[in-house]
Amino acid sequence: MSYVAREILIEYIKENQERLYKIAYTYTRNQDLALDIVQEAVTKALENIHKLRQEEFVKTWFYRILINEALQTVKKNRKFIEYELFENKEYIHDNEDKIVENIDIYNRIEKLNDKLKTVIILRFFENLKIEEIAIITKTNTSTVKSRLYKGLNEIKRDYERRKV
Repeated sequence: MSYVAREILIEYIKENQERLYKIAYTYTRNQDLALDIVQEAVTKALENIHKLRQEEFVKTWFYRILINEALQTVKKNRKFIEYELFENKEYIHDNEDKIVENIDIYNRIEKLNDKLKTVIILRFFENLKIEEIAIITKTNTSTVKSRLYKGLNEIKRDYERRKV
């Protein structure tokens, strides 16, 4: 099975490389760090493919590796990432409403704790089902729903506070 699983993993990575990059970028908001995250996740996945028990779980298994790598990178590089976010804001003008709105959403998501952020990203940016998110995050579906609800409420409260 290891050879077959390896081939399935490689095919999945090839077909989804842009999507995987976007997930990493959502955590870091930095191109170089996002690329590093994907590369490290791919390396770890290939090295540990023998640990995958069922081939049909390649996607969720790899997502877990990617997200863990993203979270570790964010923790190691928090000050650098915060600086990059601050620097990028200077180039945005108010007349570019769509860009400002998107950055505002990213900034609100960025403020969430890692567990809430992960659920929000997987649900709305990756369009994954609650059940898939539960597998990726190693939690039950009610926990995923709770985190999703809490994360959305925090984003909404933050939005309303800034609106006033």
